[in-house]
Amino acid sequence: MLSEKLNQARENWEKDVVAKSLDKVPERRTTFTTSSDIPLQSIYLPEQGEEQNYLEKLGFPGQYPYTRGVQPTMYRSRFWTMRQYAGYATAEESNARYHLLLQQGARGLSVAFDLPTQIGYDADDPMALGEVGKVGVSISSILDMERLFEGIPLDKVSTSMTINAPATVLLALYIAVGKRQGVAPEKLRGTVQNDILKEYIARGTYIFPPRPSMRLITDLFDYCARNVPKWNTISISGYHIREAGSTAVQEVAFTLANGIAYVQAAIDAGLQVDEFGSQLSFFFNAHNNFLEEVAKFRAARRLWASIMRDRFGATNPRAMPMRFHTQTGGSTLTAQQPANNVVRVALQALAAVLGGTQSLHTNSMDEALALPTEHAVQVALRTQQIIAYESGVADTVDPLAGSYLIETLTDEIEARALDYIQRIDELGGAMAAIEQGFVNQEINDAAYAHLKAVEEQSQIIVGVNKFSTDEGSDEDKIELLRVDPAIEQAQHEKLAQLRAERDADKALELMGRIETAARGSENLMPLFVEAVENNVTLGEICRVLRDVFGEYRPNISI
Repeated sequence: MLSEKLNQARENWEKDVVAKSLDKVPERRTTFTTSSDIPLQSIYLPEQGEEQNYLEKLGFPGQYPYTRGVQPTMYRSRFWTMRQYAGYATAEESNARYHLLLQQGARGLSVAFDLPTQIGYDADDPMALGEVGKVGVSISSILDMERLFEGIPLDKVSTSMTINAPATVLLALYIAVGKRQGVAPEKLRGTVQNDILKEYIARGTYIFPPRPSMRLITDLFDYCARNVPKWNTISISGYHIREAGSTAVQEVAFTLANGIAYVQAAIDAGLQVDEFGSQLSFFFNAHNNFLEEVAKFRAARRLWASIMRDRFGATNPRAMPMRFHTQTGGSTLTAQQPANNVVRVALQALAAVLGGTQSLHTNSMDEALALPTEHAVQVALRTQQIIAYESGVADTVDPLAGSYLIETLTDEIEARALDYIQRIDELGGAMAAIEQGFVNQEINDAAYAHLKAVEEQSQIIVGVNKFSTDEGSDEDKIELLRVDPAIEQAQHEKLAQLRAERDADKALELMGRIETAARGSENLMPLFVEAVENNVTLGEICRVLRDVFGEYRPNISI
């Protein structure tokens, strides 16, 4: 029996939140039972006498503090977006993979770019030699971007682009392709990662120093708030922090500390938190410690809501919830016994779903060895679909809520992450903590401790330090995807043709205008869109910005 107070709170929630969310036709059924025909409620609440702190710390889904989810009905109305991170070789080959994924039931696209694209070089730049199309798709111009999305209506799909230092240019290319398709910018939906701080911490695909990089980020915030309102302007990423060796607590703490820095930079640039806050999104990792991962997502969501409300004064209910994408842990995949990775990915994906993710990418079993094959990608996508359609975990909101262990872990992760954030504040904020080496040292210490535990076998990795088999056994011989090195020359030829056929004077004029604007304070995004529409390339724009902003060189000590 529920207490009178909790009953009243539930009635208010159903009237004020749930009813307003049901103006859209649910994509799923409206009644839910187990296989034994036991009815399932939308949410479960503590019985009378057990509700102490419930409303303060958990509340209802779709309401502050969002511990139980950012939508009132979560997956009962609509499953998470099933994305598969893909991109390799040329735009044409990646386009074929995207069409395959959409045919197999993927609900959104997620673009992987090659290293030259990630650090702002065209495919024919000497710096790109040997790397074109190797770890993602090669994109140098609007022609590449058009080919990448050929036959894919951009007003019908949601696209996530994992790009950071040149994120403004890649978004400009996407907007320009949308226009060529007849899709107005205000109809585009998706996310651009655009998280440069974690590049200095963990990943390394930076171009410019931190301060001009932050200017590009806030330019994108401002432009999208006015012109591309359905676009997530940043995906503040804990994923790569975790891949670098952090703990779950550090992943939450350092990601949210970076988020604080971005929000403050936007406010300092004159933007309103209630306006741009709804376009912020996050990107987390899912690792193998199942219950800790579920609690991690719940803790991060609650902590971010309090940061936005209490620290930055957000009052818009759309500006406080943490919406996030999850990818299963690449660093947990093993080259030994790669079929075991299917099980790891399933556990990690289930943790993300039970933690309330908004979209999910499941890694393929062969990714410790090479880019994934079509077969491996299909198995990864089917993993999500089995969780969604067969497991029953999506039939009620936050099904693990109230577990003594889950709530204890949620509280503990929140408290420890908050302690880190306070230490970072004392150092002067995320950028200062990065510049002083604090964040990197904490991650390095955690990574070393994990490696030592694996070597000492106090941490078991199945198939690696226990239950191993002979190297080269038949089960380890799986098909691998190979990227044809001839694509590099093909990309060179396409760029040569583009430069020969474009209006060279117009391209030079636009590069000059970009240089002038970069030396001032004008928002660069409109110029980037105009430039790419006139066949100015990614590398040419980034070269102009390098000349103005300089390049970042980390302090390295041995």
